[in-house]
Amino acid sequence: MPDPSDVASPSVPATGDAVPDAPPDAVIRDLLEGARTIAVLGASTDPRKPAHEVPAYLKRRGFDVLPVNPAAVGEELFGERVTATLAELDRPVDIVDVFRRAEAIPAHVDDILAMDPLPKVIWLQLGIRNDEVASRLRRAGIVVIQDRCIKIEHARLRRRQEA
Repeated sequence: MPDPSDVASPSVPATGDAVPDAPPDAVIRDLLEGARTIAVLGASTDPRKPAHEVPAYLKRRGFDVLPVNPAAVGEELFGERVTATLAELDRPVDIVDVFRRAEAIPAHVDDILAMDPLPKVIWLQLGIRNDEVASRLRRAGIVVIQDRCIKIEHARLRRRQEA
């Protein structure tokens, strides 16, 4: 299996300074199949927002979903208490799904790198990209997926596998 940190997606060339958006489908499928716990940074209490709809989908698909949002601390989402930061999570996380603006992501890098064990994947949702942060996290051995919706990718890969 190729090293996911070295592989460009079909939409991003593997030359020059381009940072790949995601590893190949087979690697993403393996990462999703091997994941049990997903922290959602920027989870929303508003069911009309993608930051609520996507984690609700993941919960329905059997993932443990840990909501992180300082504006909703103490509330319950997806059967779990909302925490203010990743540092407050009480268990290991396989994937951190990020619903934060690109310019806000650098403020979370130290918390991500302090997680023990490190998450296998940092997933920046559709429309979110920060190549500098992605490079730093990849150097730490974390797979980074940018500008893709985990719900869409999960459903697409499941359909492809069932076909």
